Amino acid sequence: MGIFDKIFGGASDDDKQKVEIPWVKLTTVSQLDEAIEASKNKKVILFKHSTRCSISSSAMNKFTSKWSEDTDAIPYYLDLIAYREVSNMIQEKFGVMHQSPQVIVLQDGKVIYDASHMAINLDDIKAL
Repeated sequence: MGIFDKIFGGASDDDKQKVEIPWVKLTTVSQLDEAIEASKNKKVILFKHSTRCSISSSAMNKFTSKWSEDTDAIPYYLDLIAYREVSNMIQEKFGVMHQSPQVIVLQDGKVIYDASHMAINLDDIKAL
């Protein structure tokens, strides 16, 4: 990084190598059923995000900064404000109390990990 980048905030090497997360937007209960079915072949990550909460934004940034091409899971993104009924169904189906932000990982149709707020850790999920 050159001196002008340091002064004026140019992109760092870390920024240049960020990998976009291939989010699947979770908007319906039928999609949730599809995610559960998909978890029988590959881990599924359900990221429940509140677009009105700064803590949720911080947790999302921490999560996305760790994403890499070798992350072996299907990532689903749930906007809690717009699709609260889907979040309610997640709680009903799995018995995991609603939190925001929250990550729930499914494998073989069952919850194998859940965390909320700043306890959300992609490295822990990758290690599952």
